Amino acid sequence: MLLRVDPASARPLFEQLAAQVRVAVVDGALRSGERLPAARDLAESLEINQHTVLHAYQVLRDEGLVELRRGRGAVITARATEQYDRLGRAIDEVRREAGRLGLPLSAVAAMIDRPEENR
Repeated sequence: MLLRVDPASARPLFEQLAAQVRVAVVDGALRSGERLPAARDLAESLEINQHTVLHAYQVLRDEGLVELRRGRGAVITARATEQYDRLGRAIDEVRREAGRLGLPLSAVAAMIDRPEENR
């Protein structure tokens, strides 16, 4: 799995890394039990601080997406892949329904982003 960061982005580097891992799980590129690169190795390859990578891994751990195991590193959890699979199926259904109703996906995205109290 290839991870990249854009130092010029306004988005913090740790968030960029975490987002890429989430997308890889959603896309099926990362599955339950797979290990993420060691923080030291990833930091070296991206030329960033190791603590930045560890911060991203900790965010993913707090979300339940990875387990941090001493000696094994960050490992994708089964629970995370199951949840993302279930969410992906629900999103596919929303896309199909939007198509049946003739709604553009941008309108659906706006509905998702709208706060609950405004629905």
